[in-house]
Amino acid sequence: MFFLLFPVTTSLSAQKVWTLEDCINYAFENNLDIKKQVLNVELNKAQKLQSTLGMLPSINANGTNIWNYGQTVDRYTNQFASSTVRSNNFNLSANMTLFNGLTLVNTYQQSKINLLASNYDMDVLKNNISLTVAGYYLDILFNMELLDVAKEQQTITTDQVNRIKKMVEAGSSAKGDLLNIEAQLSTEELTVVDAENRLSISKLSLQQVIDLPVSKDFIVEKPLLKDVAVPKDVLTPEQIFDYALISRPEIKSADLRVQSAEKSLAIARGRVTPSLSFGGTWATGYSSAITQNDPNFVGDTTYIPVGYTFPSNETVLIPQVSAAPQVVTTFGDQLKQNENKSIGFNLSVPIFNGWQGRTAITSAKIQKSQAELDLEVMKRDLRKTIEQSYADAVAALKKYRAAGEKVTAQEESFKYTQQKFDVGMLTSFDFNNAKKELTKAQSELLQAKYDFIFKTTILDFYMGKPISINK
Repeated sequence: MFFLLFPVTTSLSAQKVWTLEDCINYAFENNLDIKKQVLNVELNKAQKLQSTLGMLPSINANGTNIWNYGQTVDRYTNQFASSTVRSNNFNLSANMTLFNGLTLVNTYQQSKINLLASNYDMDVLKNNISLTVAGYYLDILFNMELLDVAKEQQTITTDQVNRIKKMVEAGSSAKGDLLNIEAQLSTEELTVVDAENRLSISKLSLQQVIDLPVSKDFIVEKPLLKDVAVPKDVLTPEQIFDYALISRPEIKSADLRVQSAEKSLAIARGRVTPSLSFGGTWATGYSSAITQNDPNFVGDTTYIPVGYTFPSNETVLIPQVSAAPQVVTTFGDQLKQNENKSIGFNLSVPIFNGWQGRTAITSAKIQKSQAELDLEVMKRDLRKTIEQSYADAVAALKKYRAAGEKVTAQEESFKYTQQKFDVGMLTSFDFNNAKKELTKAQSELLQAKYDFIFKTTILDFYMGKPISINK
């Protein structure tokens, strides 16, 4: 039996207990939305690199290999050729933009802004996930305490059932009291089951939120929670909002979107201005139609009479060398002979292109106005959220204090009721009602407690503090 139990004990002792930080970090590593945002950041990095390299000169090389059939004018001999002609063209070109309305510079600056904005968007996403995970984590802790309360009340009622059974058997209590208290025990057993189900569902919800494979053995740490009291360094909603304006990533991102829209407008304006560039080319080629005398040919020399001398009448001879055959000029020689170089400036002045440039400027202005409105909406929503969270925290604290006073009063009342019930001065119906009121008060106190902790966690979040529920 020892050997059968040993593996189970070892497994349980090695089972992971999840803290809030563990859950948040796991969500960061596995959340699909975060992975998508990581790719978006990488995309903006690539675009920034491209805009940086786009300001450098462009260099391009080209080469062709062509066979012409039938009559054609050879570009290198400028003569008609009717046989098959093979030609090659090679060129190397370089071009550098000297001025184009600062389009390249503004594009580079915009890419830097977009990269910063995407990083802040990542922070926003992580912050939202952290708050969501903290809410589900606190829900588990709340349901754990609610289950403990339900089990404690069940234990008390079980003890009362056993005691009344003995009293009924002794004839000192009516059968009806036993039936009433047993009915109450059945109700509280159902309450325990309901609390267990709520705890299981809250664990399932947290695992789904952090994209963790669902397991029935999922265990969370029950930390020492922060005190339910007004923090010493609490700020007013106005102070929290002022701090959030300069620290919240969603505000920074929206502000950067405005700056990016301003760069888009500058880029659109730059595209309707003249552009000046400087460039140069080097080119050469080869054609099978270019021929030369065969340098290796050694011809025979003959002498032809062309007249006579006077008065000796001797024959005058001149030498005649046989013509050398024609051969195609070599590839290397042609590359040297056909070499061509050029440098120059190019000025382009847009005059009319279907009003595309002006339309682009108008669209950029509209997008800039939209980005400015988005920033103002973001600020407005942030103010409302902070004001609402502050009001919720104050209300939760008041509710917690009132609930605490109610629990204290109900506990005293229940003690008195239990004493009267034990001596037969109250019916089981009155005892059950007092017990229900105590359980209700305890549940309300727990709910107020966790509601306050979550609301103050939100306020800490907007004040730039790391998300934590620990004391």
